[in-house]
Amino acid sequence: MLRIFGWSFGITIAVLVGALIIGGAEVAALVGILAVLEISLSFDNAVVNATILRRMNPFWQKMFLTVGIVIAVFGMRFLFPIVIVAVTAHISPWEVFQLALHQPSEYAEKLTAAHPSIAAFGGIFLWMIFLDFMLDPEREIHWLSWLERPLARLGKLQILSVVIALVSLLVVAESFSGGSTQQVLTAGVAGLATYLGVRGVGEYFEEHGVGAEEDEEDEDVAEAEREARALVAAQLAPGEVEPPKPQPARSGGQVALAAGKAGFFLFLYLELIDASFSFDGVIGAFAITDRIFIIMAGLGVGALYIRSLTVFLVRRGTLEEYVYLEHGAHWAIGALAVILAITIETEVPELVTGFVGVAFIGASFLSSLARRRRLAEDADADAVDAGDVTVGTSSVGKGS
Repeated sequence: MLRIFGWSFGITIAVLVGALIIGGAEVAALVGILAVLEISLSFDNAVVNATILRRMNPFWQKMFLTVGIVIAVFGMRFLFPIVIVAVTAHISPWEVFQLALHQPSEYAEKLTAAHPSIAAFGGIFLWMIFLDFMLDPEREIHWLSWLERPLARLGKLQILSVVIALVSLLVVAESFSGGSTQQVLTAGVAGLATYLGVRGVGEYFEEHGVGAEEDEEDEDVAEAEREARALVAAQLAPGEVEPPKPQPARSGGQVALAAGKAGFFLFLYLELIDASFSFDGVIGAFAITDRIFIIMAGLGVGALYIRSLTVFLVRRGTLEEYVYLEHGAHWAIGALAVILAITIETEVPELVTGFVGVAFIGASFLSSLARRRRLAEDADADAVDAGDVTVGTSSVGKGS
């Protein structure tokens, strides 16, 4: 626990102390509030990230926690809003930066004006994540089975998720975008293309050597090495059993390159998911303060905890133990995508957004607990039945 969350705790203390020294108690309090806001809005993000992070090797997991957090804090919560405002307001990024620095209220207004594009891009990206999960015909475990099983059967039509996403985008652009129809359509198509591009390339590498074969080879080598160490530890006599000699995996450079490609695209996919989740947090933060560096510090601290939580879920095997958590997180993602579409024209309080995500995660967690309890009771019952059979058989044997 401390190894995973240690950096988060340490950086939190450093940031709060720095805020207290530079801006006083008020600034430190704002940073703390923003951090809690980010954590509450992105808790479901940690669960989804964990489903992807567990397919990455330890190197890319470290990249997610180091380079990834730099991208999350400075890229998604500082530079990206500036770029969005620059594109939508047709001014240079430097002018936007000056606005953010010296006229934060005007910067906040321009960022709010860019919200239809942000919501359309992020919303369609999250909607595709939700659809691809629900329409997966190979998924064996279903949480809300009365709804998820029919959706999984429909998923045999591989193009269906894209069709649904495009129809949803047209409905939102025509019915819920006010006077921003063109803006919403352009951003939505860009979000869909980004999702399909990154996901498609990532899947290609996974199927053609992201490391599936190389990872298996590496596992075989590691297993052979463990067996050899076990034999030595048992102090077997020389020649009694010869320790297996691991075969070299193809070529070190080739394996590293294949794993690097796979890891890179999964890493990029994770960063885009994080970006989609961060949009509502960045916009909502301006309701608390319009000072961009305070926003960056508070949301950055919250993002660090979300990433640490992601690694914690992977290392503890929580998703394997509580099998419905992944389902609850994807339902929360679908709900967030719908909320982003609604916010194009109507304001939705951040508390509502956070509550919806927490509600789905909490419900799926309770369902997972109930499932574990039920399986444990069935196992105990089977053990008792097996014991009765054994006793009965023994009695018959004695009598004969």
